[in-house]
Amino acid sequence: MRTRITLECTECKHRNYNMTKDKKTHPERMETKKYCKFCKSHTLHKETK
Repeated sequence: MRTRITLECTECKHRNYNMTKDKKTHPERMETKKYCKFCKSHTLHKETK
């Protein structure tokens, strides 16, 4: 079952991206480098509740 998640920028704390992920294959929290339009650079984004 795929669940909806929200990714938050670690620099400015804005919630920029909505995604889905499979909890069976990735039970841990997701972290990716994505572009933040508020910081105007690629930063680390972490999964929030």
